[in-house]
Amino acid sequence: MACARPSGASKLRPAVSPRPLRALFLLALAASALALAGCGNKVHVRTLAETEGIYIDVGELKYQVQLSRIINPSDEEDRNYLAGLPAGTAPPKSDEAWFGVWMRVENTTDDKTLEAADEFEIVDTQEHTFTPIELEDNPFAYEPQEVTPHKVVPSPNSPAGEGVIQGSLILFKVTTEALANRPLEFKIQSPALPDDVGIVDLDI
Repeated sequence: MACARPSGASKLRPAVSPRPLRALFLLALAASALALAGCGNKVHVRTLAETEGIYIDVGELKYQVQLSRIINPSDEEDRNYLAGLPAGTAPPKSDEAWFGVWMRVENTTDDKTLEAADEFEIVDTQEHTFTPIELEDNPFAYEPQEVTPHKVVPSPNSPAGEGVIQGSLILFKVTTEALANRPLEFKIQSPALPDDVGIVDLDI
């Protein structure tokens, strides 16, 4: 009588070893994870903020609006913020107000010295646009400057950095009508890439 083929003999001769297949599967999973991680990094580049206190990316620098509010010339603290107005600057009319935006800038790169922005706008919902008024010799005022790696503007040792707000003042004169046309957009333009603009909705 012919000998029968041992039971399960065909299972002893797989066409392809399962170990290489498992290795290939794990390699594909790893490649997918790396691709997803790369996409995740792009999500972290933020150019729009719906509220203050959020860092946005403009160029290679990070900008954060610490606070925005009306400045009252009759208030003792606020008078310090208005020091250094250019000669001949007219005070706000009855339908206008001083308005301040306090901002912080950070360079998170390891080896690049970068120029901070020097062009800003406030735009209301009716497309009325307001530009800053430069202050002279005011220790709280924002000054465009080069920011070295891992440095912050204002410096923690400066009057602006040591203050409660911990941001540099950008002063505007806006209409009371614009203050009612909320949200106001604060726009920051990159000095190196003019088309690179960050926008923060101001909390007023």
